[in-house]
Amino acid sequence: MKIQLKKGVLEMCVLSVLARGDSYAYEIVSTLSSTMGISEGTIYPLMRRLEAEQFVSTYLSQSSNGPARKYYSLTESGRLALRQMQREWQEFVGDVEQVIQQGIAK
Repeated sequence: MKIQLKKGVLEMCVLSVLARGDSYAYEIVSTLSSTMGISEGTIYPLMRRLEAEQFVSTYLSQSSNGPARKYYSLTESGRLALRQMQREWQEFVGDVEQVIQQGIAK
């Protein structure tokens, strides 16, 4: 069940990380893997989709540790999508909590 939940909220989590500031894919993975246990292989297809949906934009920045890094930046469209996702998430969590509480009360 946890794997399916993770897949369902990963997009919202990535957008939430980017709402804090621009980041590159490995850094996003590092941030999320500390709590969600995701891998790099999971993030790249998602980042391409978010870019295609125009929720993120990209730019290259020189790195002192090697080649230039591709940074992702949240667009205004991405911010709006994130707010909508957060509202839907809160509503969903409330609905699930209500069902759980009704089961406990019996």
